[in-house]
This record gives sequence, structure tokens and C-alpha cells, in this order.
Amino acid sequence: MILFNYVNDFSLQNEEVIANWITKVLEVEGYECDDVNYIFCDDEYLHELNVKYLNHDTLTDIISFDNSMEKKVAGDIFISTERVAENAKSFNVSFNEELSRVIIHGMLHFMGYKDKTEEESREMRTKENEAISLLNI
Repeated sequence: MILFNYVNDFSLQNEEVIANWITKVLEVEGYECDDVNYIFCDDEYLHELNVKYLNHDTLTDIISFDNSMEKKVAGDIFISTERVAENAKSFNVSFNEELSRVIIHGMLHFMGYKDKTEEESREMRTKENEAISLLNI
């Protein structure tokens, strides 16, 4: 089950469409969804998590806590909508496009994709693009 939670004044306008899209991406990759919580928040909230749990004193757009087991994804994905908005401006894309990329980025981590090296980042970007091509909004 995919749940969307909000700790700021943001809310998705199309939760069912997004949940169906995420499920479709999982199926294409050969995974099932167990329990995944998306938590949309602001920079301050995510920064506190970053410091407390990861010892990183920086702003970020996403933090994921993976509880997946084999081919069943599970966990919590925290997304700063403030950071997504800033990144969208920096990358000259729409907020919705950047948000879609970040939403699926967290799920790709749960499926084992990494982005620590340049090669891993390229593969992650390819997978993000493939996933976004499946989104019908």
C-alpha cells in the first residue's frame, strides 16, 4: 500500500494516479509494494531528519528509509517540497516534473538502485526517465 502524508501545506492533487504509476514502475522492475509512506515536508523538517539519522548537516530534497525485503518494497520516503521547488527552478523544469522524478527516485533506491558513483547516477537517471515516460497525468 502506498500512502501519502503531509506535514506542510502541500498536497498532491492526483494521489490515485501517482500511486498507480508507482505500482506500474514496480511491476515493470519485477517488484511488489508492501507498505510505503511518502511524507511531504519542508526544508526544516527534512534537515532535522538528515542531522538526526544520517549525521548530514545539509539540505536535501529526499531521504528514504528502506525496509524492503527481497522483491517487496517497504519504507518511508521524506520529500522536501521546498527543495523540489528550488531544484525545479535550477534545472529549468516544472515543479511537477521535478516532483515526479524525486518521487520515483526514492522508490528506485528501494529497488536497489544507487547514485553514489557517476556510473550509478547515470543508471539512476536512465531509470528515472524510463519511469517518467510511464506517467500519464
